[in-house]
Amino acid sequence: MSSKPRLSFWQIWNMCFGFLGIQFGFALQNANVSRIFQTLGAKVDDIPALWIAAPLTGLLVQPLIGYYSDRTWTRLGRRRPYFLVGAILASLALIAMPYSPALWIAAGMLWILDASINVAMEPFRAYVGDQLPSEQRATGYAMQSFFIGVGAVVASALPWLLTQAGMSNVAPAGEIPDTVRYAFVFGGIVLFAAVGWTIFSTREYPPEVLATHEAAHSPSTATAHFPTWLAALLGAAGLLLISTVWQYHLDRELYLLGGGLVTASSLFLMRASLPNGLLRHLLDDIVAMPETMRQLAWVQFFSWFGLFGMWIYTTAGVAAHHYGTTDTTSQAYNNAADWVGVLFAGYNGFSVLAAICIPWLVRVAGLKLSHMINLWLGAASLLSFYWIDDPHWLLLPMVGVGFAWASILSLPYAMLADSVPAQKMGTYMGVFNFFIVIPQLVAATLLGVLLKHLFSGQPIFALIIGGTSFILASLAVLRVRSV
Repeated sequence: MSSKPRLSFWQIWNMCFGFLGIQFGFALQNANVSRIFQTLGAKVDDIPALWIAAPLTGLLVQPLIGYYSDRTWTRLGRRRPYFLVGAILASLALIAMPYSPALWIAAGMLWILDASINVAMEPFRAYVGDQLPSEQRATGYAMQSFFIGVGAVVASALPWLLTQAGMSNVAPAGEIPDTVRYAFVFGGIVLFAAVGWTIFSTREYPPEVLATHEAAHSPSTATAHFPTWLAALLGAAGLLLISTVWQYHLDRELYLLGGGLVTASSLFLMRASLPNGLLRHLLDDIVAMPETMRQLAWVQFFSWFGLFGMWIYTTAGVAAHHYGTTDTTSQAYNNAADWVGVLFAGYNGFSVLAAICIPWLVRVAGLKLSHMINLWLGAASLLSFYWIDDPHWLLLPMVGVGFAWASILSLPYAMLADSVPAQKMGTYMGVFNFFIVIPQLVAATLLGVLLKHLFSGQPIFALIIGGTSFILASLAVLRVRSV
């Protein structure tokens, strides 16, 4: 086998530049969709259920795109066709989203938007693995984190910037402010342009050339048999949850969690009898996933549970806890929503700084301890939201959130490096994203219930839960033995 040639700084830059556009759209979604939902009449308790579309879409789309991109070759290459299709659809969805006339239409647009972003985003992780030699992959993922930060800084702050420029950030009841509408239109243009730059400024190795380059180590298949008792236990837990929700008239969102457990149980129990096709291959790959990926599963679960809680509840939490309002037509609420955009821009800006500092920290402390430190910073930052009274001082904890965010986007992938088979790079990157979208689904189904029944519906406590989840993620890092 021949080794992949090292790429120059600018080649890696061009390869990762598309992530600026993808994150531009993703950041607009994270910072403003809850605001759009509330403006169109959603109650705080309903927000998690409306957000379910985003992680559910990722759960379905990412492994499929990974699987098929492993088996694709066109004039544009292997991964780039998916970049192009996803960018076109995501750009159109971004432009349409803030013009939704009703809540159910906005929820549907979120589904389309998130699916399209996933189509463009999922192959990017595999693209780095395809193109870079092993010793440059950490650099490639760090470059992606850099562009994620840059894109998200501008996107998150854009409605606030438009307000400072004189555009109105309030609108009649049931209408989206112009600042949000114009920000989404601009975001659609940026997303398409940035991804287009990567598509037309880079190349991909043909399959026959890629096959001659060094492959990653094959994953261990020592645990390739999924225990029947575990599959049955998942199904029993799901049925018990469904019956409990029905009997005690609990929140309907919990049906989704129970149904997911039953579905997963059924698939693994039937795996051996399934025909030799897409579903069987995906299930087989999940069961035979690399041991390092198994060890990282809980790290990712608790990390993304905390992040999702932050994304969907910060606007409502800051508006109620720091600005004293839940009225979406009020100036105070829209000022709070604009300030949350600035806060989100802040943590993404600090993540750019973190992307520069993390490689140094890794050299000093190693991958595991570095990731734990960054997660501790993120935990302390989210917990501090409850005790900081002046909303302007909320910029300070965004430093810790930024370091945690940059670390979550890079160090788990660095820990996973070289354990994924080269011929299944896309598939396993899609499977690895299960541990990103599943916690988001769990958060979407549980957070509303927890806030309603334990915290009197106060959304600020979602950030307390998020900080606690980061602490659990840091403890789970100790289980990762393959680093």
